[in-house]
Amino acid sequence: MDYTQLGKQFIDGEWRDGRSDKTLSDINPYNDDVITTFRIANVEDIDHAYQSAYKAKLEWDKVNPYTKRDVIENAVKYIEAHEEEIASIIVQELGGTRLKAAFEIGLVKNMIKEAATFPLRMEGKILPSTEDGKENRLYRIPAGVVGVISPFNFPFFLSMKSVAPALGAGNGVVLKPHEDSPITGGTLIGKIFEEAGVPKGLLNVVVTDIKEIGDAFVEHPIPRIISFTGSTKVGSYIGQVAVRNFKKPLLELGGNSAFIILEDADIDYAVQAATFSRFTHQGQICMSANRILVQKPVYQEFIKKYAEKVASLTTGDPSDPQTIIGPVINNRQAETLQTLIAQGIEQGAVPLVQGKITGRMVEPTVLVNVKPDMIVAQEELFGPVVCIIPFETEEEAIEIANDTRFGLSGAIHTANLERGVEMAKKVQTGMIHVNDVTINDEPIVAFGGEKQSGLGRLNGEWSLDEFTTLKWISVNYGQRRFPY
Repeated sequence: MDYTQLGKQFIDGEWRDGRSDKTLSDINPYNDDVITTFRIANVEDIDHAYQSAYKAKLEWDKVNPYTKRDVIENAVKYIEAHEEEIASIIVQELGGTRLKAAFEIGLVKNMIKEAATFPLRMEGKILPSTEDGKENRLYRIPAGVVGVISPFNFPFFLSMKSVAPALGAGNGVVLKPHEDSPITGGTLIGKIFEEAGVPKGLLNVVVTDIKEIGDAFVEHPIPRIISFTGSTKVGSYIGQVAVRNFKKPLLELGGNSAFIILEDADIDYAVQAATFSRFTHQGQICMSANRILVQKPVYQEFIKKYAEKVASLTTGDPSDPQTIIGPVINNRQAETLQTLIAQGIEQGAVPLVQGKITGRMVEPTVLVNVKPDMIVAQEELFGPVVCIIPFETEEEAIEIANDTRFGLSGAIHTANLERGVEMAKKVQTGMIHVNDVTINDEPIVAFGGEKQSGLGRLNGEWSLDEFTTLKWISVNYGQRRFPY
């Protein structure tokens, strides 16, 4: 795959440089190699991209739904034909391990397959009327143009999670990837759908910097929906700008997931699941388990086995198939984690396992003696750092789990499944999993958070609802009588 081509803007079906005089270097976070350099997009490029999406959407409207389905399915075929190259990009650009790359590519293929069914599911309704001789028709139609802003952690999947369903529902799309993942979260997706056969200009990818474009991406008059995945702080701001400009925000934001282990749980299995829930992709997943809550009768057994498991995780070159933990995405993330660990220890937390931090390489740290009100227990730990908190009763566990401004995911481990389900109902999250990991995403199951973890639901029929609107057209077969 030609990285030189993927180092361009993709606007109106053309690969070209941005009009800004500024550049963006795409850096490998493990070894600092420059993968490629972009000339970034400016406000004029943003306008051109939205105008192109709007015009192409009118052409997409005329395409037979079965043809649309075939075009979107072609994207899966392209990915399968280039799977090794895509995995290599994920490793190089994100510092993702080979395991992470395979996991992410699998998620993407399933999401596209679901989106390919959308053109055949644009169903409406005919409803009765209070007036004689009249019927009410509800047509499901595309929202129009969707602006997508994606993050750096799982950018291939989290971009595609909005892009593919939006295209499948008949919309034009403009995608702005994170500056740390411009290929995996952006131009790679442009290339895939170009090869799949979407009309020229229907999908546009703009690589830029907020300092260059300000709020232009969100404020532009054309997009009807802004789909954002990222931090709660930035998502709050984007949501406010979108609403102020009468656009619908879809927000998938941060998390502070609790992984709850009850006294009757299978401890060996819980250790495995808790390790996966925290350290997959260096803990840089919004659903990662930040807090592990362990009932006191099994607390000592769990922390002993968990410490042994975590200490065995290999940290290093993400291109090595044996590596479990690669680099975090940038220096800022590493510095933030270092600060949070220091604050936790200063407040009384004790490092059961304390890894070294060398540049972007952050080895695992496990903190015990953590109190629920400590900074490390309240903030999202977007890296290989985890807190363990003991509890006595189910009620206390629920109280601790809910003691956060976030509400995205969670997990409960117990031998009594219905006991787990009843507890799960009381935890204030959009998603929670019994005897499983906190990291779950399936193409036909509603995905989204509560509280400050987001607005809206994606996947399956919920994505179809989010990226379409209903239009009421009434038909009067006779003549209505008027009072004057």
